[in-house]
Amino acid sequence: MSEYIIKFKKPHTFEGGEYTEIDLSGLENLNTSDLIDADKEFSTSGQFSMMNELTIGYTCIVAAKATGKPVEFFQRLPASDGLKVKNKVMGFLNG
Repeated sequence: MSEYIIKFKKPHTFEGGEYTEIDLSGLENLNTSDLIDADKEFSTSGQFSMMNELTIGYTCIVAAKATGKPVEFFQRLPASDGLKVKNKVMGFLNG
């Protein structure tokens, strides 16, 4: 199993599809421009943090860029699964 696969506690339904996991291996393909875009999206959404990579809002945006899924996919995850995604993205960014 890839270190980037997050298994959900229960299936997550989004836009007619059912998901039991998400593969965040696309994090490896992001470049600095993607992170700049994520910073802009984070700040224009009205959110603010001294360290964006520590917030769930920012990590949802980065996860969306890494997977090609809409940010709403990650925002609608149950809290425990959202935190798994946050921790994986945060660990990657700070690794």
